[in-house]
Amino acid sequence: MKTDFSQLQLRQLDAALASWRLADLPARPSSGWLKAIREALGMTATHLAGRLGVATSSLTRLEASEADDTISLATLRRAAQALDCELHYALVPRQPLADTLQARASSVAGEQIAAISHSMALEAQATSPETVQEQTNALAQRLLQGSRRALWKESGPQGARV
Repeated sequence: MKTDFSQLQLRQLDAALASWRLADLPARPSSGWLKAIREALGMTATHLAGRLGVATSSLTRLEASEADDTISLATLRRAAQALDCELHYALVPRQPLADTLQARASSVAGEQIAAISHSMALEAQATSPETVQEQTNALAQRLLQGSRRALWKESGPQGARV
């Protein structure tokens, strides 16, 4: 039951993020959105500073902090409201979340099977590459059916899962 709910959550979030991933959004102007929009509107720094209730020098620092990626979301949201804008914020995965999970499960399974295959080869019990791949795929599927948290645990010193 919990797995079904997790799968549903994953599919819903992936669907919501798909439109962001497909969006052809323009890059942020080098001076930042705040300054670019303010200037496009013909609004002076002094006027926007007044709308924000800060000194002009504070607004200048605020615009610089956006351009330098050091502005806080709360400050950016307040400034956006003063410009009658909405702030849209999202982390957009480069690929569907299900693909990320599949890749991670395959990687973890590959590490685990490689360690076993190495030990078997040392004991003259090596298996064919096809068999190793089948075992890796099967383990990856079992890992995906288990706890997703286990996929992100780092390997220990001898390759054992921690």
